[in-house]
Amino acid sequence: MSRRPARAEHPRDTGDQAPGDQVLTLPNLISFGRLLGVPLFLYLFLVARADAAAVVVLAIGGTTDWVDGWIARRLRQVSRLGELLDPLADRLYILATLLAFTAREIVPWQFTAALLAREALLLGSLAVLRRHGYGPPPVHYVGKTATFLLLAAFPVLLLATEWSQAATATAAIGWGLAWWGLVLYWVAGAMYVVQASRLVRAARGPGAAA
Repeated sequence: MSRRPARAEHPRDTGDQAPGDQVLTLPNLISFGRLLGVPLFLYLFLVARADAAAVVVLAIGGTTDWVDGWIARRLRQVSRLGELLDPLADRLYILATLLAFTAREIVPWQFTAALLAREALLLGSLAVLRRHGYGPPPVHYVGKTATFLLLAAFPVLLLATEWSQAATATAAIGWGLAWWGLVLYWVAGAMYVVQASRLVRAARGPGAAA
């Protein structure tokens, strides 16, 4: 059986367009900007303690999650680099925000541990796939939805600590988004593991042990 390179876990939704080798495209510049927002958020949140500015950075980083992919399809600028940058930016935003929020006691460590455990599960699955000559399985939209919910929840939770007049309502909205995002994140992880196990079984052949 020939090995088929799989796409990244959370690439842009590219439709029928084949990714090219472009580097300096508008979608890629947006993704680079999102990556630069990660250290900027950490500085504003942990060093400068400028929480209002940190909320703005988080909100921009979260709302532009789908923008680069939409522009890539509209302008026909889908690229292999973009398929790597987009999920990388998402992962870094989620991990950086979780660790920073845990340090400031905005989210409990149990919530952070649950998300980190899911990432560890995927890393283990990816290692198994690579031993059999495969990259990650194709993306599914449960993971995209989970990422969107988490990136939307974080600025709302941070806003709840700053907006005392509506802290209860804002926190309820933020935690609603966060818990739904966590659940879907694990559902997406389970789907990922199922996809990975199917690829491994196919690589071993019908006579191999499961």
